[in-house]
Amino acid sequence: MKTLSLIGRNIDDISTFYAEINRVFMAEEDWRLGDSLDALNDLLYGGYGAIKGRQPVRIVWHDIAVSRSALGVGTTRAFLAEKLQRPDLFNVDAIGRQLHALDRGTGQTYFEIVIRIIGDHQNIELVAA
Repeated sequence: MKTLSLIGRNIDDISTFYAEINRVFMAEEDWRLGDSLDALNDLLYGGYGAIKGRQPVRIVWHDIAVSRSALGVGTTRAFLAEKLQRPDLFNVDAIGRQLHALDRGTGQTYFEIVIRIIGDHQNIELVAA
């Protein structure tokens, strides 16, 4: 099984999360993954970067608590608020509902969304370290 290691202390926000993803998964590529949850999901299907097809992969996420905090409520709120500035591109009603759920403590943080995306890929084992 291939093992890849994310370093949580390298992650301060969404941009540095993707910098870490690119460092680990895209080192052998001549292009970089953009800051996009959809792009992250596509990457995890394999076919480019460090994952070749549906091979079994273990991701060891060191200092995961640091990442959980960095990609928590504040970061998620700022991410969603930025989307509200572009009603031509994003569903502001849906984003408003996401913000409301976040404020009530029932919404998912960016970190939780990332964890869910990783969990959707049965060939990937996530190890919190």
